[in-house]
Amino acid sequence: YDYGQNGVELKNNIKRYWWDSMVKLHENIVGIDAAIFMHPKTWEASGHVGAFNDPLIDNKDSKKRYRADVLVEEWIAKQDEKIEKEVEKARKRFGEQFDEAKYRETSPRVAETLARRNEIHARFAEALNANDLAELRQIILDCEIACPISGTRNWTEVRQFNLMFSTQMGSTADGASTIYLRPETAQGIFVNFLNVQKTGRMKLPFGIAQIGKAFRNEIVARQFIFRMREFEQMEMQFFVRPGTEMEWWNEWKNTRMAWHRALGFGDDNYRFHDHEKLAHYANAATDVEYNFPFGFKEVEGIHSRTDFDLGNHQKFSGKKIQYFDPETGESYVPYVVETSIGVDRMFLQVMSAAYTEEKLEGGDSRVVLKFPAALAPIKVAVLPLVKKDGMPEVAQRIVDELKYDYNVVYDEKDSVGKRYRRQDAIGTPFCVTVDGQTLEDGTVTVRHRDTMRQERVAIDALRAMVDEECSYRKLFRKLDL
Repeated sequence: YDYGQNGVELKNNIKRYWWDSMVKLHENIVGIDAAIFMHPKTWEASGHVGAFNDPLIDNKDSKKRYRADVLVEEWIAKQDEKIEKEVEKARKRFGEQFDEAKYRETSPRVAETLARRNEIHARFAEALNANDLAELRQIILDCEIACPISGTRNWTEVRQFNLMFSTQMGSTADGASTIYLRPETAQGIFVNFLNVQKTGRMKLPFGIAQIGKAFRNEIVARQFIFRMREFEQMEMQFFVRPGTEMEWWNEWKNTRMAWHRALGFGDDNYRFHDHEKLAHYANAATDVEYNFPFGFKEVEGIHSRTDFDLGNHQKFSGKKIQYFDPETGESYVPYVVETSIGVDRMFLQVMSAAYTEEKLEGGDSRVVLKFPAALAPIKVAVLPLVKKDGMPEVAQRIVDELKYDYNVVYDEKDSVGKRYRRQDAIGTPFCVTVDGQTLEDGTVTVRHRDTMRQERVAIDALRAMVDEECSYRKLFRKLDL
């Protein structure tokens, strides 16, 4: 997918919110920008060549391909929804006398659904951890999971599919070597660990952050930009003393959840979801999930990667990748806690949360994107009421004054009402109208996006108002960093 002129501004603002909160606000986190193409041995050392797979299954009638684990996860989620619907029906039936805990314990329907759900959940977790593809297929059959397209349960065997894109470097005549498009940005951080640690004189615990493109040969790319083959990641690897990783993992879980909730999209729309199957490098993993229009889905992963990556790079390179700890007087391979966000998923999450359709007085309606002001693609639209009487010139001076710090647009086409609607759909927090009174007393009409409230503000006071509402400081104050 391509991002247009407003999409790229929103995307860049999301990245800046993450980068500044990670790198600027933490004295022990620094950033790098590593190459996409890396030595092929890197991916052997990281385990991606042998273990970076998805279990896939095909429906023989529709010819559609699915991730087998996702089919089962969706079935389990439906059982949870079924239970919640039963509880909600009982709540309405019994009113204030309703005892939810007792009902969950005594309702035959809830008990039956829960027992079946837990049985499948246990089998599913065991099959994933044992990499038992036959059992995974049997679970799909036992749950009578049907293809959404054909409606049939005519499934193939489950098989593993490696997600890495490979290509050739060098000419065929000279004996080209196989290299890979990176499936994650993390390995670029790991191979640069010693460079950063020594040149920055970093002491544990410290982190290295990076934003960059990654590529995965997703056979089931779906749900718009939620799952793509080319995507952007924001990752931070936090290096810690072995034995302290779980403490730091819990610390970063809370820190990252606070970062998401600071956006103001409703605390109940976020939750943690622990992994059923750990990745080949992890000893603990959880996802921050957001309640998208299509259900709770992952927007960020927090993983305890142990010393798997640095240890394997040390083994494959034959070079020591260790840290000398002045407090303990010993050298060791650090453990790693990772936070990883898909930028495109974050973009979709922000768009989903911000999109609002409102009915107005008089039967009118509007579409408005209620972004946090700091993330809005355009911060201020300056609108001359008419294209004469010196109003365009004053409006342009306001644009020239604000444009060095914020993305500001000048718009003189159509009625003011239509221009307001246009900016609502872009998500612009403020529309500033230059009118006849402006020429008399130097004030302008400021119209607020979310409330549509209008107020007179002196031109000289505009910068302070925009600074207060649109700077990242307003978000950062909520993070307690």
